Amino acid sequence: MAIFLTKESKVLVQGMTGAEGMKHTRRMLAGGTDVVGGVNPRKAGRTVDFDDRAVPVFGSVREGMEATGADVTVVFVPPPFAKAAVIEAADAGIGLAVVITEGIPVHDAVVFQAYAKQRGTRIVGPNCPGLISPGQSNAGIIPADIAAKPGRIGLVSKSGTLTYQLMYELRETGFSSAVGIGGDPVVGTTHIDCLAAFEDDPDTELIVLIGEIGGDAEERAAAYIAGHVTKPVIGYIAGFTAPEGKTMGHAGAIVSGSSGTAEAKKRALEAVGVRVGSTPSETARLVLDRLAVTREVTHN
Repeated sequence: MAIFLTKESKVLVQGMTGAEGMKHTRRMLAGGTDVVGGVNPRKAGRTVDFDDRAVPVFGSVREGMEATGADVTVVFVPPPFAKAAVIEAADAGIGLAVVITEGIPVHDAVVFQAYAKQRGTRIVGPNCPGLISPGQSNAGIIPADIAAKPGRIGLVSKSGTLTYQLMYELRETGFSSAVGIGGDPVVGTTHIDCLAAFEDDPDTELIVLIGEIGGDAEERAAAYIAGHVTKPVIGYIAGFTAPEGKTMGHAGAIVSGSSGTAEAKKRALEAVGVRVGSTPSETARLVLDRLAVTREVTHN
């Protein structure tokens, strides 16, 4: 099994005919994703050839859903038009919208997140790498070749780069799903949403949680783990050396006083039994050690 994205998922790409949309649509198709169409009102009715597959372009998300049965959209629309693109997808009733676009104004993100929630559309992002269920589907920009095979690790991460690194370091063990939720101040799917989904997924044995400085998402995740998660969780927090009061990388990665520091997040997670690695490589070793212990106990 997997969370949010499976081999049955049918994917539209809003902005498919742009440079980034073209590049990553080709990568998604190469990774086995069932990309059933693109969306561009100015190019509706055309098809785009990707190696051995011709993908139709529709004038709207609704049109694409009606023609193909699509239930996922990946958004590569530029920031000024992203809000309208997500609202269009939500109005069409799409189940999942993966918003890759970075640089979306916070006000726009607040508006479309609330709008989508009211209409039952799950948002992953914005400013995220998307999500992948290895061997099944890949919606976004995560390189499919870094996760060699399906496995029993679930990964949720604010950071795209650290998503890639942890997937690469644990590629021989494999993942059920990996979700890059994005690092903006306002995101749709949260650490807690993914923790809940992985807890309910019978094929996820262990959860990796990657956070970073800024905000209190990791502290809230720790509180959720204490009350609701029975599976082992291994964590990593980026930003121990970040200077106070300076935005680092993601728009949400800013520390104010003692709030949002890496040390505070580490303490909160460790207080509820989460082992937290000091580096990505150490985090991977903690994962392998915990899996070995869990399987030894199970076999005995």
